[in-house]
Amino acid sequence: MTDTGIELDLGDPLLSGVFFVTADDIATLDHAVHDAGLLARRIDLGTCADKAGLLARMTQAMAIPDDRGRNWDALADSLRDLSWLPAPGYALLFDDAHRLRDGDEASFDTLLALLEETATDWAAQEVPFWAFLSLPDSEFEVVPD
Repeated sequence: MTDTGIELDLGDPLLSGVFFVTADDIATLDHAVHDAGLLARRIDLGTCADKAGLLARMTQAMAIPDDRGRNWDALADSLRDLSWLPAPGYALLFDDAHRLRDGDEASFDTLLALLEETATDWAAQEVPFWAFLSLPDSEFEVVPD
């Protein structure tokens, strides 16, 4: 049992990937990721409604070097080469991801595809890469006890 009560093996790159969670889960996962020794970055999408806003938030949260471009290809390249942020693994925690999805569905879908490809690439290098995107509680099916 971890300090947070999370039993997910965040250090296993074969389990990593992209997951939808509730807003409450993001805070818990933030602590669990740190407990696992991974580098975590929170990205607040609460007022993000388009690609430009997303890229700006990603650049800031990931401290992407200024010499990198500011487009999808540059973001993909940056996430696959995090040499300026050396760590045994990575986790991106997106708050209020539904704001981007509702404002710019195409950019949201592109982000999901990019994150999935990134997780797969890192797993091939035996490095965990997680992306957790919070959605409203109402979007999750309630499982009876």
